[in-house]
Amino acid sequence: MAILNKIRQRSLTLILVIAMALFSFVLADLFRNQDGFDKSQSVIAIINGEDVDRGEFMSKVEIAQRQSQNNQTTTQIMNRVWDQEVRSKVMQSQYEALGLSVERDYMRDLIKQNLASFEEFKNEAGLFDEEKLNEFIANLKAIAPETTTLNGSAINYESWTNFEKNVAINGVQRSYFNMVKAGIVGTLTEGELNYKLDNDKVDVQYIQLPYALIPDSLVSVKKSEIKSYIKAHPSKYEVKATRDIAIVHFKEAPSVEDEQAIENKLKALIEDGSEYNATTKSNVTVVGFKNTTENELFVNANSAQKYNDAFVFKSALPKTIADLVYDMNVGEVYGPYKEGDFFKISKLVATKSIADSAKVRHILVPFIGGVRADASVTKTDLQAKATADSIYAVLKVNRSKFKSLLSLSSDKVSNENDGEIEFAYNSPFAPEFKTFSFENPKGSLGVVKTDFGYHVIEILSQGKKEKAVKVATIAQEIEASEATIDEVFNKKSKFEIAVAGADFDAVAAENNYSVAPLNGVKELDEMIPNLGSQRAIVRWAFEDGTDAGDIKSFNISGGGYVVVKLVSVNAAGSMSIEKASITALPEIKKAKKAELLIARNKATTLEALSEAEGQSVKTSLALTMNSPTLSGAGQEPIVVGTAFGLSEGETSPLLVGDSGVFMVKVTKATPADPLPNYQAAANRVGTSKSTVVNTKLYNALKAAAEIEDYRANFY
Repeated sequence: MAILNKIRQRSLTLILVIAMALFSFVLADLFRNQDGFDKSQSVIAIINGEDVDRGEFMSKVEIAQRQSQNNQTTTQIMNRVWDQEVRSKVMQSQYEALGLSVERDYMRDLIKQNLASFEEFKNEAGLFDEEKLNEFIANLKAIAPETTTLNGSAINYESWTNFEKNVAINGVQRSYFNMVKAGIVGTLTEGELNYKLDNDKVDVQYIQLPYALIPDSLVSVKKSEIKSYIKAHPSKYEVKATRDIAIVHFKEAPSVEDEQAIENKLKALIEDGSEYNATTKSNVTVVGFKNTTENELFVNANSAQKYNDAFVFKSALPKTIADLVYDMNVGEVYGPYKEGDFFKISKLVATKSIADSAKVRHILVPFIGGVRADASVTKTDLQAKATADSIYAVLKVNRSKFKSLLSLSSDKVSNENDGEIEFAYNSPFAPEFKTFSFENPKGSLGVVKTDFGYHVIEILSQGKKEKAVKVATIAQEIEASEATIDEVFNKKSKFEIAVAGADFDAVAAENNYSVAPLNGVKELDEMIPNLGSQRAIVRWAFEDGTDAGDIKSFNISGGGYVVVKLVSVNAAGSMSIEKASITALPEIKKAKKAELLIARNKATTLEALSEAEGQSVKTSLALTMNSPTLSGAGQEPIVVGTAFGLSEGETSPLLVGDSGVFMVKVTKATPADPLPNYQAAANRVGTSKSTVVNTKLYNALKAAAEIEDYRANFY
């Protein structure tokens, strides 16, 4: 108590001491990060000196993610938005340097080009009316944030301003690239050269000495030679920072016992059983799957897949059970059987003779909130039904009026075919529409409601009738039991403990675990083979404080675990000799083999070389410089280029090619006939250059841009 009293007496002093300590900590942190603390939290990149705001960037990613409807991972979408952001910033710096912008008159021209076909902006003569455009924009602004329709699509003032921004961006981009293209032409000299490259021809005889003539055992390569090769080809072996990891995957796969338990559970559902009733204090009969008359309720209560109340043809049944189920008697049950990740039992509920196709015509009256109902739809459900009933009453008396009433239908596609639709029974149509079309006789007329609205349907014809079956199926997913999951966790934990300070591969081998190596992982990667998107693993591998040899376990989405070892940390720069040797070694060996082949041959004619090496003389006709392919040897630009430098009848010395050492003799040289004018050829050269300007220019600007990328700190 005495100690507590002293603490209470000095509580103010303690509070002041703690406050001062916290203040000094924050102050020290501010001084330590005064040049970059705020920026590191608010900026996701710096492109050509311009900050990319983290909040704005993440907002764009979220919008893109919603638009993708989860068809891509967050990282994939983030990378797509990043590419757009980089392009925007890189190009904007060019526009600003040149003083390019979209002024009012040009903007109006661009908008006119985009909207000239819209009926809303045409006058009585069918021409674009700028006053109608101005009126539309003013009205849109006045009703903001409410929406209206434009060319059949909903639009509000915010989306209009975004449209204008995109038009402006596209306009200034077009101006920029047009300026560049204006300076790109094909000269007459280029035209003449290109014409000759296409049309000058030579026929040759040649001998190829493949590099395989020198065994690899006769060629040795030192590490210093590989190092020199890397130095001579820096761009080829320049790499970004990467990580090499090794993974042992502990899958939560169901055991044989788990599968047997699920199979037994399904078997128990087939026949009637009994259970104790606490109220009556007696056993009561529980009707099984075989004898139940409430098939839909029974299936939905016991199955991982909902009951399908539709009739299907034999072709729609799974191939593994189609013959058996199709020929069963009504009420019979087949199974349990395995299909994919499920055990199933199937019961034949009913059979019926159904047409395989139907031809109908319909009038669709939509209502507000219906599927595909646009902003022009104003009828409520009741009003749409009343309209459909009125149409039905008219057609019931006189069906010849059907075509004249199509103007009331919103189905523009079928309207173009007099409202007619022909479709197979298995086609994906609204179930109510399909039921009416196939379960009523030819000539039937009725009103049917679907999610699209009210349909007035007339059955024009039906196809050949076939036996169809209705099958009730109970499916139980094959999953690992709790005991199996616990066992997998224990194995993972034991392995994780065992490899701490031990040889990762050796411990895995002792336990018969497979080690999956993954090399060259980049900082913004996310996909890992056989595991899918595993961004957490990549982030860990690149975190400060994670060193080569470190080990960590991760839960895997979908179940299971992985134990990951960081094998090596590869800094940005030149590739290591070991990794570079994969591609460098063959090239160095090729060069050494070429030296040996040339050194051992003093022949100056094809005949002498053929006799010395035992290689046949081959022929290749009508070679051109723009297509340097030797028949029987493939692409050999150096060899073909040398041939064009020889006179007719002249033989080359030994030449180092891509696939071997060559000697070539020109047997015939055919220069192209001169043209009176090379302007057309020059124009083709200019057009060829112009078509690649947009891509090549942007890639060059991007390569030259200064980009500081901090995305890995946030994703």
